[in-house]
Order: sequence, then C-alpha cells, then structure tokens
Amino acid sequence: MSAWALAALLALGALAGCDQQRVAKLEEGVASELDVMKQFGTPLDIHREADGSRTFEYTRQPEGVANYFITIGPDGKMSALRQVLAPPYFAKVQPGMEQAAVRRLLGQPALKTPFALKKEEVWDWRWQEGQQRKVFRVTFDQAGRVTQAASLDDPRDTHTGG
Repeated sequence: MSAWALAALLALGALAGCDQQRVAKLEEGVASELDVMKQFGTPLDIHREADGSRTFEYTRQPEGVANYFITIGPDGKMSALRQVLAPPYFAKVQPGMEQAAVRRLLGQPALKTPFALKKEEVWDWRWQEGQQRKVFRVTFDQAGRVTQAASLDDPRDTHTGG
C-alpha cells in the first residue's frame, strides 16, 4: 500500500471516529436543532418536508463514506438521524428515476462525470461495506433519468497503476 493510500485510510478512520462521537451525543426526541448544528455544523442543504419537519443534509463526500440526513421535527427536536449511503437506500434507485429524486435520496455525490458522446452522466457515491471501500454508481440518460445503478469496489483500491 502506498504512503498516500495509507494516509487516506487513516484520515477516513479519524473522520469516521469523529462522526460516531458526534452521533452518540445526539438523542432522538431530545436533541435540538442547535445541538445538531453544534455537532455537525451548517448543513449542506435543508429539505423541507410535507409534515413541517426539515431534513439537514451533511455529506462526507468526496473522500468520506457517509451522507447523513438528520430530521428536525416541527417541535424543533431531532426525530431521525440516518446514514443514507447503504444498500437499503441504494435499492430504492430504480430505472426511470429523475436526477433530483436520486440526489434527494442519497445526498451529494462524490463525483459527477459527463459522457458527451454517450449522452450520459454518471454519479458516484463512496461508501463502505465492512472494511471494503465501495462506489455506488448511477448512470443517467440525456433526459436525466436513471438507466442503471450498481455497487462496485472502489476503483482506487483495484487500480494497479502503470
């Protein structure tokens, strides 16, 4: 393993450890919006829900392996905290879904790559399954609709160089 790869793994481990400490300090039904922001900072995005609640989006992309969605109920208390880069959420990505719906489901991707000749765009999210680093990849057609989605080993771990 190269020195760069080792340093990246150590940094990811430290970030994951910090996140677990932050999560542990927040209790559903007790933690306030201020408590959430004290632990996680300013959210990347805030999604307003039909029931009056708001979902704060916190990303660890492009190098991290998590996207947190923290819901603040109408009462101002945290009602849910979930890490959405996981197989149950990936399974919800279906052919024909629009980019906005996928973005709303999984949060900000690590990478967006346009392929002009193919008239496609590919979005990647980095995630982790046990100790294995993975990428969840979604391909969109020129209309911005899902054509395919799959998980694969992180190419950075499988690239042999040359």
